[in-house]
Amino acid sequence: MLHDGGFSTLKGKAAMLNTRYRYHAAVAVLEHALGDEDVGKVALVSSFGAESVVLLHMISVMDRTTPVLFIDTEMLFPETLAYQTEVAQKLELSNIQVIRAANGDIAAADPDGTLHQTDADACCALRKTEPLERALLGFDAWITGRKRFQAGSRATLEFFEPEGELRLKINPLAHWGREDVQDYMINNRLPRHPLVARGYPSIGCAPCTSPVKPGEDPRAGRWRGLDKEECGIHFIDGKLVRGPIRKEDAA
Repeated sequence: MLHDGGFSTLKGKAAMLNTRYRYHAAVAVLEHALGDEDVGKVALVSSFGAESVVLLHMISVMDRTTPVLFIDTEMLFPETLAYQTEVAQKLELSNIQVIRAANGDIAAADPDGTLHQTDADACCALRKTEPLERALLGFDAWITGRKRFQAGSRATLEFFEPEGELRLKINPLAHWGREDVQDYMINNRLPRHPLVARGYPSIGCAPCTSPVKPGEDPRAGRWRGLDKEECGIHFIDGKLVRGPIRKEDAA
């Protein structure tokens, strides 16, 4: 699916796009990316988590038929599943594609649903990374909600980044701060994930997400007690992240 546009590598294409849109705001980056021939066929990957509604709202205004890939790990909070339905209906998103691991893969690797207790990375790979990789085979790029302020591994995040030589990743909100996210949600009267009010500023699977205390990093409740910042569906410096990331290694 890759449109080479005369570029020998995705790294070169990402560098060109970052230069092209360097001084654009998030909305403009997203809008242009959806129609830029150098980007190609695009999908939004959304967890329908604490801040997901921002990009979902932007997409609904620009083109509500844009494919939205929602990874249901079958270990999500019930509140997340209800929120996904609520947001999709409110924003009239017409192309939600629910992605799950194959039943046979779950039966073989995690028959009793306890893999996360012994190997969180393997569980993420089984329930998130591998299903998403299959779902993205038909796309040239995918949109994420990652932002620089969220973790040490994201401190130098750009609008466009290469995912190896597979496809581009688009991060329209890369330069947004926490206050920008909140202002957008307030100004557009967007529904909040119900768990945010209960102390969950970052929301993943129920067994691996805990409330965050005042003063803690917003992602402190993700994989608490483990040296792990990402779920394994992202690339850093062109390498697929499946295991723990130390901040000094990702800087």
